Amino acid sequence: MLRETADRLDPIFGRRNLWAVTNAEQVRGVRREFLGVPAAHILAEPVGRNTAAAIGLAAIHLAHEHSDALMAVVPADSHITDPPRYRALVRAALELARSVGSLVVLGIPPTRPETGYGYIERGAVCARPRGVQAYEVKQFTEKPGLARARRYVASGKYLWNAGMFFWRVSSFLENLKRYLPATHSALVKLEKTIGTQKYSAALRGIYSRLENISVDFAVMEPATRVTGACHVSVIPAQVGWTDLGSWASVYELAAAKPGANVSAGPFVAFNAEGNYFWSPKKFIAAIGVHNLVVVETDDAILLCSRDRSQDVGKIVKWLGANRKNKLL
Repeated sequence: MLRETADRLDPIFGRRNLWAVTNAEQVRGVRREFLGVPAAHILAEPVGRNTAAAIGLAAIHLAHEHSDALMAVVPADSHITDPPRYRALVRAALELARSVGSLVVLGIPPTRPETGYGYIERGAVCARPRGVQAYEVKQFTEKPGLARARRYVASGKYLWNAGMFFWRVSSFLENLKRYLPATHSALVKLEKTIGTQKYSAALRGIYSRLENISVDFAVMEPATRVTGACHVSVIPAQVGWTDLGSWASVYELAAAKPGANVSAGPFVAFNAEGNYFWSPKKFIAAIGVHNLVVVETDDAILLCSRDRSQDVGKIVKWLGANRKNKLL
């Protein structure tokens, strides 16, 4: 998926202008997958501090290298079936983001009342970059309950938040300074050490103290309360998007037809349908079970219903709280 993400963006930016933010444990693997991307562009977080800090880390590196560059933020767990249309919308978003202070997001037209995604409420059309309609953002809503999600989808006014953002580096850092000043101040201090022997120690010392908060909560939501034409805007993106951040999403992508069983290894199923099995080393026998996710690794087994696969994050939090870090 890292390679696919790089391949989608390469015609717009070129490999040498791509950057990645990952964790220290995965940095070597990311470098292997990001062929052609400079090693210095693979940024390793010493600890996870959510997306506001991760994007801020990338922004100060871009500011250090390019001053006020245009910045596209895209997650690597997106599967997109229409890359040409996606690139056309990215170019439109970048054109709109050239305006100082402009914050742009791509929104996915919802196909179901999904409770695992954030939603964007769109207002009136406020711009037409490259002939593409962009709408004023009224508000961001994080993972609503099922009843509210159904109302959102029925209204036709809401889009899924796919976490794809576009802005000038200066626009983002100015908003970070306004809404998350402690994080901004710490990152400005860190920027002064980039390219020196002090950087690694400074990163370790600063990063763990940064606020653990998403960019949606920290920056995008408060920014929608600022008046101004297209200050925060959304471009609808019908690009065949699937978020592969959950096992349910992986199942939907891999299933040949609704109700099919999907397995990473050999299996047999009797009176069983809609299941996803990940057990490459062991034979799976399923009898009378429906819509399950079963994932086996060397040290753990996950068992959940497919419609609750977004709740895996709750297990992650429980493991961390109970000091079972070896399972993370």
